[in-house]
Amino acid sequence: MDEKEDARVTDAVATKNLVESAVSAAMTQVLPADLAGGDPLVRRSDHADFQSNVALALAKQARRSPRELAQSLAEAINDQTVSATVSGPGFLNLRVRDGAIWDRVNDRMSDERLGIGTPATGERVVIDYSAPNIAKEMHVGHLRTTIIGDALARVLDFLGAEVVRQNHLGDWGTQFGMLIQYLDEHPELPWRQQDTLVDATSTVSTLDGLYRAARAQFDADTAFADRARSRVVALQSGDLDTLAVWRDLVGESQHAFQALYDRLGVLLTPADSAGESTYNPYLGDVVDELTAAGIAVPSEGALCVFFEDIIGPDGDPVPLIVRKNDGGFGYAATDLATIRYRIRDLKATRILYVVDARQALHFRMIFATARRAGWLTHGVDAVHVPFGTVLGPDGRPFKTRSGGTVRLSELLDAAVDGARTVIAEKAHGLDAATLDHVVQAAGIGAVKYADLSTSRTKDYTFDIGRMVALSGNTGVYLQYAHARIQSILRKVPGSKTVGQVDATLPLHPTERALILSLDECEEILTEVATTLEPHRLCGYLFELAKAYTEFYESCPVLRADTPAQRDNRIALCQFTGRTLATGLNLLGIEAPPRM
Repeated sequence: MDEKEDARVTDAVATKNLVESAVSAAMTQVLPADLAGGDPLVRRSDHADFQSNVALALAKQARRSPRELAQSLAEAINDQTVSATVSGPGFLNLRVRDGAIWDRVNDRMSDERLGIGTPATGERVVIDYSAPNIAKEMHVGHLRTTIIGDALARVLDFLGAEVVRQNHLGDWGTQFGMLIQYLDEHPELPWRQQDTLVDATSTVSTLDGLYRAARAQFDADTAFADRARSRVVALQSGDLDTLAVWRDLVGESQHAFQALYDRLGVLLTPADSAGESTYNPYLGDVVDELTAAGIAVPSEGALCVFFEDIIGPDGDPVPLIVRKNDGGFGYAATDLATIRYRIRDLKATRILYVVDARQALHFRMIFATARRAGWLTHGVDAVHVPFGTVLGPDGRPFKTRSGGTVRLSELLDAAVDGARTVIAEKAHGLDAATLDHVVQAAGIGAVKYADLSTSRTKDYTFDIGRMVALSGNTGVYLQYAHARIQSILRKVPGSKTVGQVDATLPLHPTERALILSLDECEEILTEVATTLEPHRLCGYLFELAKAYTEFYESCPVLRADTPAQRDNRIALCQFTGRTLATGLNLLGIEAPPRM
């Protein structure tokens, strides 16, 4: 067993694994050797704990009727752990003995990771997300990349991958020559606040307005446009005065971005910033490599890469422009230098680009070029992780009433205000400071959960009323579910922590359903890491919270019939609370103990 395989093994064997082992053992007894080693095809079922349709899948090859084969498998399966019956044309309904299910609770409860393994050990995953532009405010367009990227980073890290976060800031190019020249020519317009830590957001807001003014002059004034282009040359040539202003712009912007990341509970820090300027020294080498290999070829004065399978509406090949006809480099060259660096220097085994779906063709060309250049090999998986658009109430991309871009800080303010209104309507017994903390956690969590609970490839409507609702599939509902469990546990005499359950007790149907739901956590997290779809974790947590509610309504905890029964149910409360908190944390959402 190699190191990676060993990392997948935990002391807490999932109940599904027990069932799969039982079916596999029966297949070895009943089927010919060439068929016995296949997938046992076990899945959760409404008709039993689990169900397998392996008899239906293999009956023809085994030259037996599906039902007859299923009956033979069922007879071979029945043991002290798993029992099987046949239903329909040949389904195996599989039920796990009560004691074995309780044993799984003991195994997982005693583990600080709840029995969840680290199947991603050995992977080095670079995740490119957020990527705001220097001297511009973060807006609604940065919401999904930031939230989805952070959730994927958290899940992959938890599963054992070495995660390298990369914030590919827009910090280079013509726009900076334009803005720096404008600031130089208008010294009467102060833009930097005295206290950058306190006023960074207002500073960037000012810069955003100045940039728009510079853009307008650039478009209207040819002489200014020429001076701005000269300033770009000065920046790229390392002119000290120009670089000094540029560094100030980057520093002020990063303070503002960090304030929003901290408020969002996003794990990005300035150390994760790797803007376009980072790769400027490598652009020449990239061009030389691609040219020498015949991958990049001259075309109308520019240097381009062409692809046989990428054709425009006019029937002509669509080029990836590596170097423009004026000798300048566009963002395609930067992205090629970036992927080359991430493979060669960062030693990535997997690179995830959490970027708007509209960039799909661009990344298709970048990846294809990197493969032709020999940088992107079979040992490295480069993936564009696209996402849909945030829509306004009118079903169109979210804009202000005047048609402008909605600032991210304004969205968060509105969500926190909505959460405050909803929470204030309930009796909470919280002091002012705690209430404010809970309101912030609920509002920010509501925004993140609304985004993450939607399939990332789909658009969704930013509806604050729905986001902060106390019922339905919302972040606030899950936070309340967790807080309700903590409230129950605080009522346990002496705040007793149950280390082991009594595995001899019979299971109530809702206890069984809750434990089997708890048991699915690792499988769900692995699916998220594989499919890059955080909404699967959201759906799992919502179903877990519903299973807990059904359990609590059917099984008295503190007033259980016997001390052993009470302790078992306290343990299930603890187990569920820990699982909900873990899952919410992996989504980047706080789980307050009181609400």
